[in-house]
Order: sequence, then C-alpha cells, then structure tokens
Amino acid sequence: MACLRAISRTLAQQHSRCLAAGSLDVAAEQTLVAAGSRISAWWRPSGVRAFSVAPQDSGESISVTFKDEKDGTEQTVRVAIGKSLLEAAHENEIELEGACEGSLACSTCHVIVEDQDYYDKLPEPDDDENDMLDLAFGLTDTSRLGCQLKCQQFMHGIVVRIPSSTADSRLA
Repeated sequence: MACLRAISRTLAQQHSRCLAAGSLDVAAEQTLVAAGSRISAWWRPSGVRAFSVAPQDSGESISVTFKDEKDGTEQTVRVAIGKSLLEAAHENEIELEGACEGSLACSTCHVIVEDQDYYDKLPEPDDDENDMLDLAFGLTDTSRLGCQLKCQQFMHGIVVRIPSSTADSRLA
C-alpha cells in the first residue's frame, strides 16, 4: 500500500510540475488523471472508497459535528467507529472535498479540530500527513486531514471546522 501511495504521490507531483511549467496539454493531463484512476481502482476492492477501512457495521457509532466556514452551516452526524471523517462527510453529503480519495496526495480534506482536548487525544500525524498539511489553506495548530482521522470512541462529540477554502497541493 505504501508503494502505491508513493506512485500516486509521484503522479500528482508530476502533474503539478507540468501545470506550473505550462507544459501540460489536455491530452497529457487526461493521461495522468486516467493513470491515477487505474492505480486507485487496481489496489482497492470494487465498490470501496480508497479511504474506507471501517468495519462493515459494528453497530457502534459516535457523534461528530462538522462546521462549514464557507456558509456557516453546522451538521451533527452519527459515524461508525473506524470510519474516517472524510468518509463520514461524503456519506452525509457534507462538503469536504477529498480530491485524492484519501491517498495522502492532497490537502483538500483539511479540517480543524475545535477543542484542544480532543486534538491532544488523537494519534500524532505521520510525516506524510504533515507534508500535506503544510500545503493546506488556513493551517492551525489543531489541523488534521479528515482522511487520516478514523473515528474512535473517545472522539464522541468532536467538532471539526471545514475551512472556507481548500488548496489542492496536487495543483500547486
């Protein structure tokens, strides 16, 4: 899986370099996007999103509140233990982009944990997540990527803010 993540990241970096240099025509961009899609489809089971590692249905769930800074809406949803915040947002039609489908190749699922106590209990972000967070719009001391936060019982009641804008590091 780490190898495939590296390949996906390399494709994204190449795409960004070509865009920055102005040397990416439409056909080349379609080829890069198609290659990334084939890799994603190849390594994940059919019908399962790349960021999904949740148990089928353990019956246990927690309450998570998403606050959208763009329009000021706030939505509290039930999320199964083991699902990522990105997956929970998508399942509940909450606007949290996740352009790379959780492969740690962008920062579009950036969220801000509102309560420092919750943030302090979360597992430390790894180097890959920190690299992507460095490119996120509106980075704070309690920023995380939604695709990397798997819901656990201690997170019941957590509130996360979705920044008013995203920075897709794949296009930087």
